[in-house]
Amino acid sequence: MKKTEKIVLSFDLDNTLINNRKGIVNSFNYALRKYNLPEISKSEIEKMIGIPLNDMFAKISNLNPSLLSSTFREYYGVKGIYQSYLLPGVKKKLKELKKNKFILGLITSKKQEMAEKILEILKIKKYFNYILGETEERKELGKLDPKLKTILQDKYPGYDIIVIGDHPKDVLLSNNLNCPFIGVLTGHHSTNQLRELKEGKWLIINNVGKITLKKIYSLLE
Repeated sequence: MKKTEKIVLSFDLDNTLINNRKGIVNSFNYALRKYNLPEISKSEIEKMIGIPLNDMFAKISNLNPSLLSSTFREYYGVKGIYQSYLLPGVKKKLKELKKNKFILGLITSKKQEMAEKILEILKIKKYFNYILGETEERKELGKLDPKLKTILQDKYPGYDIIVIGDHPKDVLLSNNLNCPFIGVLTGHHSTNQLRELKEGKWLIINNVGKITLKKIYSLLE
């Protein structure tokens, strides 16, 4: 059996650990209204969650996406950030994994400082050894930035890594890291949409609460 001290579990945030859809939808349409652009439906916005904010705005408007993203954050930083909640079973599972000596991390498309604040508000920041989000150095490529692999290799040399997330970008992150992937179905993507992109070992479960030690070790055999 593997020693958990040498295993890193790297989680996504939105739709994997938290439901933040209300805050994102409200912030998104706030930005559109401010620039006299037509609002879009809740379902359209929710389907885009998981990709960088600039990419979301670029899909629906020719206006400078950075301008819209900045306006999005005006609302999100004051109100939207408080409109999120933990998905069922998340806190209990993080506590269990931490007790079993796993290294827990977070890689998100959100700005790093915003991700840290959300984890503090929801009282789960203490479970994480690292939080990696958008910074000035890691801005354009998001989760697919090759710097992430270098950061993790330097920080945890010789460790096994498993990426856990709900979005195809999380699958591609696991491919870039050459590591197994655990997909959760708490977002907007199906089992087939996740597994068809995976190079190497994968596992699909309904939610983070269904992670078990046995399932983790099975991916590292």
